[in-house]
Amino acid sequence: MIDYSKKITLHREMYPISNIDFSIESDRGRIISAPSLRRLQKKTQVFPLELNAAVRSRLTHSLEVAQNARYIAKTILKKCNKAFGLDELSDAFISTAEMTSLLHDIGNPPFGHFAEVALNDWMSKVGVKILDEVVEISSSSEDLKKLLVRDICNFDGNAQAIRVVTKLQRLNLSYTQIASILKYTRGAYEEKPNKEDPQAYLKKKPGFYYSEKDIVEKICADLNIEKGCRFPITYIMEAADDISYLNADIEDAVDKGILKFDDVYTLIKNECEKMGETYLFELVEKFYKKAKTKEDEPYQFNLFLTLTRASLTHALVTHVTEVYLDNHEAIFKGEFNHALLEFDKESKYTKAVQVLQNISIANIYNNKAIRTIELKGYKILTGLLDSYTPLLKLSDEEFQKLVNNERIDCYISTRLIQRLSAKHIVAYKHAVDKVSQDDMEKYKLEEWYYRARLLIDYITGMTDDFALEEYRTLTAIH
Repeated sequence: MIDYSKKITLHREMYPISNIDFSIESDRGRIISAPSLRRLQKKTQVFPLELNAAVRSRLTHSLEVAQNARYIAKTILKKCNKAFGLDELSDAFISTAEMTSLLHDIGNPPFGHFAEVALNDWMSKVGVKILDEVVEISSSSEDLKKLLVRDICNFDGNAQAIRVVTKLQRLNLSYTQIASILKYTRGAYEEKPNKEDPQAYLKKKPGFYYSEKDIVEKICADLNIEKGCRFPITYIMEAADDISYLNADIEDAVDKGILKFDDVYTLIKNECEKMGETYLFELVEKFYKKAKTKEDEPYQFNLFLTLTRASLTHALVTHVTEVYLDNHEAIFKGEFNHALLEFDKESKYTKAVQVLQNISIANIYNNKAIRTIELKGYKILTGLLDSYTPLLKLSDEEFQKLVNNERIDCYISTRLIQRLSAKHIVAYKHAVDKVSQDDMEKYKLEEWYYRARLLIDYITGMTDDFALEEYRTLTAIH
């Protein structure tokens, strides 16, 4: 039975609030005031180190996603006609969808998704070798080591978002709000499922780390979320994100001079013809002609984009709402193994989305200038990890002394530790304090794992420009 009162609840880790509306408003305030949210204004959406403020950052993208999620949530409520326990939870339902969307990129590193590749590449090639040198284990600890290595070599912005809100920022959000951020349901320490797995899509990426395993399990237990399943509002956030970037990336490419208005029209026309798509083409054709005849040249693309975006967004919101409600029970249980916007492969809306995605991949994401800056980002991030390597090479006893302000012989490490965030160091201490020393092999493995997490937390929390400046400082390059 679908009853949202079992999902939208008062549960939170500390200081529970007795009124659901006050609880949700408290979440809004905590999220909007979070430093990690503000840092998104200087993190890459598509174009790294962008000086043009009109081009989207992670923050401005997240604002657009939040608006789309609000629109979808309100449309769902209107069609539900106050059923499923949503009558008195309508504000909470909308706000949770909106705030989850505002938070959805909060764990992303500087320089975009390519940074995830850089981090995982470095950790698998360099970090794991350091672990082998620092921690000696017997065969009895081999399985734990493999698990932790898999986890630390699978950085993902979605999993980092859970870590940011629960351990690094300690936002103390409601379990409802945290659960809705959990886009993927597989731990980074778990193997990726095969395509035949009934939860293959839900587990296609890491959704949380070993370090957050306990809190995720507690949240899922309290909200009746079965293993490997999603929270229902997460589907709304995902759809809102998918809708948002379709027009946005093309608009930013025009602002950057990568594409011109006529280029956009021609690319869409050609891709539609190639795929046999008519819905999007007819939409674009109508608004292209209107913009060309009704507006002065500097404003033609603006009119075209405004009309196209409004029509397409309205149509896609209506479409994903119908998919949500047609599959309501599976979505409520979190068993629905699809993205809302990709479910019906034969839908004209799915084909329209594919056209725009194909254009973005071929003409924007693979643009030489973007690829060049991605390579610079790779160098910066791996260079930062190289610079902080001395901290990973210490023994667990030496590093414990270091974080407790005691002297050790490694001169450079005593300087490097001072550059790390005090909040991140506290998160490290709390995690290590909970690890039993009854089994010293297990303790040493987990201690090093949390130490590696500490460095990853610090570097991935940086903005693009701060990462560049820190790299220049530590490598003496100016």
